Amino acid sequence: MEDTSFEPIITSSARRYPTIAIVGRPNVGKSSLFNAILGRRMAIVHEMSGVTRDRVSTTVRRDGRCFTLIDTGGLGLLAGETKNVEMWDAGIAVQVEAAVADADVLIMVGDAQAGVTPLDMDVADRLRAAGKPVVMAANKCDTAQLKDDAAEFVRLGFGNVSPICCQHRGGIAALLERVWAAFPKDVEWGDENENSAERINIAVIGRPNVGKSSLINALLGDERVMTSDIAGTTRDAVDIDFDITFNGESHPAVLVDTAGLRKSAKVDEIVEYFSVMRSKSAIERADLVIFVVEAGLDGATAQDRRIAGMISKAGKACVIAVNKWDLYPEVAVKKLISELRYSLPGMGFVPAVLISAAKRQNLDILLDNVAKVMEQLEQDIPTGVLNRVLQAAFESNPPPVMGTAPLKLFYASMVGQKPPTFKLFVNRADLAADNYITFLKNKLRDAFDLAGIPIIINVVSRPKKIETIRKNQEKRPAMRRKKAEKRRR
Repeated sequence: MEDTSFEPIITSSARRYPTIAIVGRPNVGKSSLFNAILGRRMAIVHEMSGVTRDRVSTTVRRDGRCFTLIDTGGLGLLAGETKNVEMWDAGIAVQVEAAVADADVLIMVGDAQAGVTPLDMDVADRLRAAGKPVVMAANKCDTAQLKDDAAEFVRLGFGNVSPICCQHRGGIAALLERVWAAFPKDVEWGDENENSAERINIAVIGRPNVGKSSLINALLGDERVMTSDIAGTTRDAVDIDFDITFNGESHPAVLVDTAGLRKSAKVDEIVEYFSVMRSKSAIERADLVIFVVEAGLDGATAQDRRIAGMISKAGKACVIAVNKWDLYPEVAVKKLISELRYSLPGMGFVPAVLISAAKRQNLDILLDNVAKVMEQLEQDIPTGVLNRVLQAAFESNPPPVMGTAPLKLFYASMVGQKPPTFKLFVNRADLAADNYITFLKNKLRDAFDLAGIPIIINVVSRPKKIETIRKNQEKRPAMRRKKAEKRRR
């Protein structure tokens, strides 16, 4: 058998907080509890079982503590069960085992309305075997009777049961008090008010089945997220902490795996709709996007172009990962890149790297490009240097005359970094032709090596004459005298 083990290209962040994992059988409210503890909607919640597949984790600051919270898929298989096993059940079980191994304390969730089931007892046996502290919570206790019924879960062997109602956030504080008590007394909680470096968000975006999850697993050297040939395997936006190095320093970052973005007309399930919304949200909060497309002789697809438009509209820095390059061994690299450039005309300034996630080819080159773009995003361009570059551009290629007057540049300044934003003060903003603004963007990109980064130029008219406050104050008494004379007459 071929050895598929390999070293990771990137390493998980060395910073580790105390970790809590939420586990249980399907459809007991694990994701609802995750969102209730977090205080916002992050995990997708739906009454259909099996919605959560990958383990979803995030850093939470609550009650003066910083900790890592992990949501997991429902364990729908009895231990040792092999017949009629669905692919998702087997994959979810692997993800849950990894979460349990990473956790310091486990929260097992049961359904008070359904009571203790054979699957609950099987899950409890697995958690006991793991040797981790377990806090038992009975969800859906929205009546006094159900709170009494929750005591039934004592027989699973984890001591007192915390009755909770995630829908109304009831009992969450009391549950967390038991969780805190389950940790060793000398546990080192993160500081809620620590002034740590802001994490860099890198979202992996693309249409279904282009290899986004495979790329993340290849980078991490681990089956961190589930993969398959079936579109829609990834549902939640999965955040993975790691460190990236640029400017000679290591920076904390988050790699976000997302659901494939399909054409809106083809999104036919409410769960998939929420998955797409999470992916769009990941683009909005990203500092940089790794846009995964599939290598091919026909270049990018129409859906690739739509996604490229979303990235451009959001003003995000970008690197294109052209995956499955290994499927075209006889095709020249230049031809594949040329077809891609031709079919994605709006992304000509974005670096494109041919990779193979399956064979782990060129992944180091991809990360080098990511680090370079991040480095350029951090630069602050001095006003003097900026104005010299723009004045040279105006002199070498004067702007077209719009109407009766030419566009004149007085001065410019950089007013933002992510993305680089410049304000140009001119005689009249309406004289700035769109194609000339594009010309100036290209000049700035070449001068300051801003490959992969969108540039925003805001043109502002500067008044021809600005009267001083002193002159205005001198005018006011004279005007009042004239009005008084008129009234006397």
